[in-house]
Amino acid sequence: MFDRPVLVIYANPRARHSRLNRPLAEALAALPDVEVRDLYRLYPDYDIDVVAEQRALARASTVVLQFPMSWFAMPPMLKLWFDEVLERGWAHGPGGTALRGKRCAAIVTPRGSEQAYAPDGDHGHGLESFLLPLERSVLLCGMTWLPPVAIFEAYRLDDDAVARTIADLIAMVGDTAAPPGDGARPAPSELAPHPLQAPIADGASHEHA
Repeated sequence: MFDRPVLVIYANPRARHSRLNRPLAEALAALPDVEVRDLYRLYPDYDIDVVAEQRALARASTVVLQFPMSWFAMPPMLKLWFDEVLERGWAHGPGGTALRGKRCAAIVTPRGSEQAYAPDGDHGHGLESFLLPLERSVLLCGMTWLPPVAIFEAYRLDDDAVARTIADLIAMVGDTAAPPGDGARPAPSELAPHPLQAPIADGASHEHA
């Protein structure tokens, strides 16, 4: 599923308050043949080193985009990364074959519930619709788009559920077996949901995903 080496592009503007994303990124960074690039830490002034990012992409066989969703979209730093790093003539367009044949997956944490992101849910579209620009961008670069992983309402997870979620994702990223149907682990979209703690009372502070 995740051919090595793996490059994780982590973009979280509120990493200091993160309940799930930051410890997940730290755990992924400890895996062999996995490189994690924390965009907000590397580029606090938004001055992205395009050459360094392209070199990291060139080394990878699988790219994982890890981010919390905000206003139904990726964080601004990740959008800037797409705009500046995936240049025409390098990642797409005439002569742009640097990413062709690589795999790409997204690990996202929407603040809303799974029901809200269902096709008939509160937002009027399924989660796949909100990720469609990301999917089309990946396909434009000649990469294979893998089923995304969504952890809904991560701020509601208790400590045990956070630990189980991270363990499952670590096992998934660390798995180099063939895709489902050949005896491998389930596809990311088939991972069992993790139990949520009791709903947060009105007025309680929400931790960031």
